[in-house]
Amino acid sequence: MKSPSAAVVARAPGRVNLIGEHTDYNGGLCLPFAISLTTTATVRRREDDRLRVRSREADPGDPHWQEYVVGVVAELRRAGWVVPGLDIDLVSTLPLGGGLSSSAALECAVATAIAGLLDVPLDGPGRRLLADVCRRAETDHVGAPTGGMDQLAALFGADGHALLIDFADLGAPVTRLVPLPVSEDGLTLLVTDTRVRHQLADGDGGYAQRRRECADGHPRRRRHVATENARVRSAVEAIGARAWQRLGDLMTASHASLRDDYEVSVPALDTAVDAALAAGALGARLTGGGFGGCTIALTHEGRVGAVRNGVDAAFAAAGWPRPAHHEVRPAEGARLL
Repeated sequence: MKSPSAAVVARAPGRVNLIGEHTDYNGGLCLPFAISLTTTATVRRREDDRLRVRSREADPGDPHWQEYVVGVVAELRRAGWVVPGLDIDLVSTLPLGGGLSSSAALECAVATAIAGLLDVPLDGPGRRLLADVCRRAETDHVGAPTGGMDQLAALFGADGHALLIDFADLGAPVTRLVPLPVSEDGLTLLVTDTRVRHQLADGDGGYAQRRRECADGHPRRRRHVATENARVRSAVEAIGARAWQRLGDLMTASHASLRDDYEVSVPALDTAVDAALAAGALGARLTGGGFGGCTIALTHEGRVGAVRNGVDAAFAAAGWPRPAHHEVRPAEGARLL
């Protein structure tokens, strides 16, 4: 056990979903990967039972983000952990609400740090437990009915690999690492943050509504899920064969399905995808839950500048603020520092 004054520091990544959107809670397949944009949690034991949380990035007038931390602590205690009062300090390089799963990074950083404080092993079963705890914190305490992909990606991500997740058994999803050697073949994964912010814990439409529609058998929603699962399988095959244009085509088809059948895109996302393709990207799609956030484009390294400029020009023509761009690569999952 750590000494009462010891600080434990943990870092957890955001994630990009390469393909397989809105399939996790529908018992399907997805292919996310962890990225180098992260949230870091520093945890210290208190002498009382209070929970004190500070963040450099969060809006001090909006206490909503603290619910993620409170939820993690509550679920760990519910799982039988003796979690003391804590001082928790948070620092993040992730855009909040930007579709790169800043919420799961926050949850997993806090949970990993608490595991380190209590000397709980971060082995496979331990990480599975933390992923489930963090998912419940988001669904049951915050009210965002997410499916578990983000937490698994944050905890099981590996350098140079995507993570194939099969949610056929929602209670025990199966994961497999898939090598993703894009940089070896002179390719770049470019994430564009549209700066259109979304809120998945809406409860009055959007994400929650899509879940209800799928449960009710909505034909177009279910068609997206079926075709998206097929695209994930084909994407894994394309990656294995290093058939990058094929992968790009699948990404673009995924976006069309999310736009037309699942109806979670917005004009800024469509503009970013269309402009990236027009500038020479092999494929592009929205990534994350939609209703704002980010797109991801697969492009040759030599075309990255042209793709960035093309998207920026399209946004300027529409009268929108310039988006932010991030070149991302598959990174490792949550860890103690």
